[in-house]
Amino acid sequence: MTDSPPVEIPRVVSVDDHVMEPPGLFRKWLPAKFRDEGPRVERGSIERIEYLGGQDWKLHFSDDGAPGDYWVYDGKMLPMKRINASAGMPLDLRENTPITFDEMRPGCYDVKARLADMDAGHVEASLCFPTMPRFCGQTFAEAADKELALACVRAYNDFMVEEWCGQSGGRLIPLCLVPLWDAELAADEVRRNADRGVRAVAFSEIPYHLGLPSIHSGYWDPFWRACAETGTSVNMHIGSSSKMPTSSRDAPNGVGVVLTFANSATSLVDFLFSGVLVRFPALRLAYSEGQIGWLPYVIERIDDVWEQHRAWAGLKDLVPEPPSTYYYRQVYGCFFRDRHGARSLDVIGEDNVLFEVDYPHTDSTWPDTKKIAEHDFAGLSPEVIHKIVRGNAIRLYQLDLDD
Repeated sequence: MTDSPPVEIPRVVSVDDHVMEPPGLFRKWLPAKFRDEGPRVERGSIERIEYLGGQDWKLHFSDDGAPGDYWVYDGKMLPMKRINASAGMPLDLRENTPITFDEMRPGCYDVKARLADMDAGHVEASLCFPTMPRFCGQTFAEAADKELALACVRAYNDFMVEEWCGQSGGRLIPLCLVPLWDAELAADEVRRNADRGVRAVAFSEIPYHLGLPSIHSGYWDPFWRACAETGTSVNMHIGSSSKMPTSSRDAPNGVGVVLTFANSATSLVDFLFSGVLVRFPALRLAYSEGQIGWLPYVIERIDDVWEQHRAWAGLKDLVPEPPSTYYYRQVYGCFFRDRHGARSLDVIGEDNVLFEVDYPHTDSTWPDTKKIAEHDFAGLSPEVIHKIVRGNAIRLYQLDLDD
């Protein structure tokens, strides 16, 4: 008896990686009048980083602390942490402790080095979420000076399009931010970036948790319309609501790590029952790092609730067809290391999934992505594997890559 041949994995298009923004980003890209007030990097001796909840942290300094770099903006200090720049580190050193740019792999913040790490990890193209602005620009949305915040959003996007991606030969895929505090301004920023080829924007999985109007309010319609009309996908990373699911304040962080998919599940049900996807049939959603193993139950349950309860549950006039109709037409689940999900594609949909690497975070599969994919995708056809690791992403983001 002979072993079956290994699964062939095409070069990956990763739809969820991260950039550690270089220290001079805002000094370079902000208009001159904002540069002195804009975000800047400082270094200090940090004794510990205290987690305050959501994406809020407090730095405690002492002469005996470890060197650490941190952003200073809007009266706050936003630390660099090893868990966000842990590529190449032994697992037991991937801690929630300070780090400096000198200690990171250059691929965290340097384009040329990132491309080399992508080559080493079997990755052809990569879409990167921000770090300092947080997953959908919450840092700027929470700032007091909205004129400066809007300038920062635009400066970040200019860096993303012209520097980070512009120097990559098409291998880095631009993902832009919007001013979350104003739906009309957000729509304008989507169109500004779409005019220069951007087809992806970051948004909050549950904006209501950020103190913003819910997706049921109608407030976001200008934003949805701009995305739909320009073919710009809405990418919602776990944690983009600044509220991670857990059981109690004293639960270990591992509880929240396991439960991160719950925000994606909540958001998906919200969208499918909101009527947004009915009104904007060209709108596309991607749930970054949400994994996919939970999707079969949700897909079954939403249709059952719609069938049984739509008369009284506020769904009859909002959602004219079974909600799964809109899921299969408009939604993508993004995953890595999810063998159960990969074995449930008959329900999830082979056209509704995207693959990711999560470089340089502690959850990343880099540099072993190819080996992990060979194991997890054993038994799948070459055609399906191709869709998962690159084909679906090429179509969603309208990439100029071989499909």
